[in-house]
Amino acid sequence: MLRFLIHRLLQALPVLFGVSVGVFLMVHLIPGDPAELIAGQMATHEDVENVRRSLGLDQPLIQQYLAFVGNALTGDFGISFRTRRPVLEEIGLRYGNTLLLGGVALLIAAVVGSLAGIVSAVKRFSWIDNLSLVLSILAVSMPAFSLGLLLILVFSVWYNVLPMSGFDSWSAIILPAVTLSAASMAVISRVMRTSLVEVMENQYVRTARAKGLRETLVVWRHGVRNAIIPVVTVAGLQLGYLLGSAVVTETVFAWPGLGRLLVQSILARDFPVVQAAVLIVAVTFVLVNILTDLLYGLLDPRISVQ
Repeated sequence: MLRFLIHRLLQALPVLFGVSVGVFLMVHLIPGDPAELIAGQMATHEDVENVRRSLGLDQPLIQQYLAFVGNALTGDFGISFRTRRPVLEEIGLRYGNTLLLGGVALLIAAVVGSLAGIVSAVKRFSWIDNLSLVLSILAVSMPAFSLGLLLILVFSVWYNVLPMSGFDSWSAIILPAVTLSAASMAVISRVMRTSLVEVMENQYVRTARAKGLRETLVVWRHGVRNAIIPVVTVAGLQLGYLLGSAVVTETVFAWPGLGRLLVQSILARDFPVVQAAVLIVAVTFVLVNILTDLLYGLLDPRISVQ
């Protein structure tokens, strides 16, 4: 187990290096000068140059990147250009909210999607299966901002049963979590259906039925238990998708999370916050994938993680 964990962590290093290079180049090559935004409209050229020098933006890109990586390895991501507060402090206030939203959305997607996939597999080619397919296509096809605005219109404007924005109460997480989970729910549902249909055609399932076991026991004990491995894989990957999609959902619902902070920082050309936020999301995604691989061994002893 320890050997496998070390191997996976070493494999993650090139990924994180590529992410750091990519986000650094993107934020520095996009149009706009943060020094001009900070100095203000009435600033002279000399004022702008002084601000640029104080931010270290007058240095060559390679030198700025090496300074960014060197400081990041020590846990120092610098000071926010926009608020002049430590970047980790800015992100720490929002990261927990994004993880909470992503975790609730993943839970909804996994539970509802798996149950929908099981019912579709058991009722294969019925109207229930066809309805599940149609709803899955709609969930994947509909953009998150469209679904979010539709849910706000129905549950916040028309019926006024759920808050439309912010995080003033726990009921405020329902609409953004449902919006964020819709596409993942559809993907998990179809994967679960396909996997369970394949498992139910195996010889040991027919043997269990021949022994006289109830269909419910056959489905849950011999079917779902062996069909769950691909679903775990997809669910682990979907968490990374959810963290990335949170940018749109948090903006629509004014959710105080990392995604909304990232949008605000991009508009303000706040390079340190953007770089740190993307890198932290990448680290989270890598760690979730490693934990998913470790979970394989618990679900199926035949899979070795040594």
